[in-house]
Amino acid sequence: MITIGIDPHKSSHTAVAVDAAGHQRAQRRFVVNAGTVRQLMRWCEKWPARRFAVEGAKGLGRSLAQQLAAAGEHVVDVPTLSARARLLATGGDRKTDAADALHVAQVALFRHDLRKVKVEDQSTILRLLTERHDDLVNERTPIISRLHAVLRGPAARRRAGEGRSPCSRKSRR
Repeated sequence: MITIGIDPHKSSHTAVAVDAAGHQRAQRRFVVNAGTVRQLMRWCEKWPARRFAVEGAKGLGRSLAQQLAAAGEHVVDVPTLSARARLLATGGDRKTDAADALHVAQVALFRHDLRKVKVEDQSTILRLLTERHDDLVNERTPIISRLHAVLRGPAARRRAGEGRSPCSRKSRR
């Protein structure tokens, strides 16, 4: 069985495949776009006996983990690893996405108490979308208020006689 550890980010996902002994067999970086999961599945076709370990499957890796689970793949959630744990594991301070993905795979390989990712139902997805919509509305309101103040500012000052040079006021008298 091959375990594929994934270190997800907003713009890319790094995947590392390890064998049953925890030795790295392959690695690849995927740019996040509409075809990311399809590319990942094509890359790992050579390992029919596989499982995925996604770091932060409840956070940044949620979308990828859900898509893999919906495709019928076995996916486990590896809680976000602390920088200190990585430092102790590597014996150095170099942090790379590939090293993180390797650690995710190795943690999944040797820990059997990790949460299996289950496909979320439609009500959960709608709740998440509603929360995101509310967040965007809450961000939009102060931005609109600031824009309104900026656009209204010069016109309001002109009506009140502010913003003119003292010479222009004298010449009008």
